[in-house]
Amino acid sequence: MKRLRVGVVYGGRSSEHEISLASAAAIFANLDRERYEPIPIKIERDGHWFLSDRPPSSTSAAEVIERARNGSHGSGPIQREIHPLVHPGDETIAIIERDVTATTSESEKSNHALISTLTLDVIFPIVHGPYGEDGTLQGLFELANIPYVGAGVLGAAVGMDKSIMKALFVERGLPVVNHETVIRREWQQDKSEFLARLIGHLDFPIFVKPANLGSSVGISRTTDRTELSAAIDLAAEFDRKIVIEEGVASCREIECAIIGNNMPEASVPGEVITSRDFYDYEAKYLDHSSETVIPAVLTAREIKKITSLAIAAFRSVDCAGMARVDFLINSDNGHIFVNEINTHPGLTSISMFAKMWAASGVGYSALLDRLIALAIERHVEKQETRTNPT
Repeated sequence: MKRLRVGVVYGGRSSEHEISLASAAAIFANLDRERYEPIPIKIERDGHWFLSDRPPSSTSAAEVIERARNGSHGSGPIQREIHPLVHPGDETIAIIERDVTATTSESEKSNHALISTLTLDVIFPIVHGPYGEDGTLQGLFELANIPYVGAGVLGAAVGMDKSIMKALFVERGLPVVNHETVIRREWQQDKSEFLARLIGHLDFPIFVKPANLGSSVGISRTTDRTELSAAIDLAAEFDRKIVIEEGVASCREIECAIIGNNMPEASVPGEVITSRDFYDYEAKYLDHSSETVIPAVLTAREIKKITSLAIAAFRSVDCAGMARVDFLINSDNGHIFVNEINTHPGLTSISMFAKMWAASGVGYSALLDRLIALAIERHVEKQETRTNPT
């Protein structure tokens, strides 16, 4: 049986670059080599694409982040620069390859350029954040007419933008916390007016988030006007759109993983017990004192409601392949709120998505098998759509 060539695309231009490297390392470590031939395709921080002679090896996000912070990258892999083209072929993606070394001049690169075709059966994008899971990368794969894992253009774009995401949740009748959206330029023009409006509408503690980032980058918990103003300034460094949310009293953070296309399935829910005020970037990847409880300690009624809401959230943004849906529960009154959906959840060694499916009886390698099969299934279904009116 022919092995499928799987292009694992990782890295990217966002602040979640290191998380992507750790996710990719876990995928390479767990793909069944009897069924797949994985091809490492790295997008550097400057946006250049490379074929690498070896994939990332560290599945620990903390290790990758600390190495990047210390400026230590070790001996890097040999890379060949590639330029993706988008004309569709028979499930291939055409590229221009150039041999790149430290001593290769620009003229030599040009003279030795050669056109070739990189043939892939499916692409597994694991680029987190903007320019990866926001529909931009998905649009490239759509134009190339190649199967790829995860949400399509619409689902990825909506799932990335917390403001639009919440608007769709509300339209579908899903419970969300009170919130406001602020545009950076409007905020900078009249901070006093916005602060007065926010404090009049939302009760402290108030959370501030960049609308289009994941991994809790740029998120703050605030308890007064001064902190709120500083938090919005911080979030505005990462995005032009900022989401401000009312906190939930006695809050429990529950997550649920989804896989599927037209018939999505939910995992057992898990709970995050953070060692900090909330589950921020440091708590997720660097502070090992945070805990996860999988399955979460919930009543049968709560589990049924959470899994039902998770599937509804998945469908509301027209998602496909996989997602992780996050919830907030008020321990005092039992109210459940849909916090957000992550259409390209982390797949590191400690990521909740894989751990919740493992607790549901689907191991990491089997999970990758299902995600690749779903990508091909969705691609085959799309080919049934007429594009010629005559």
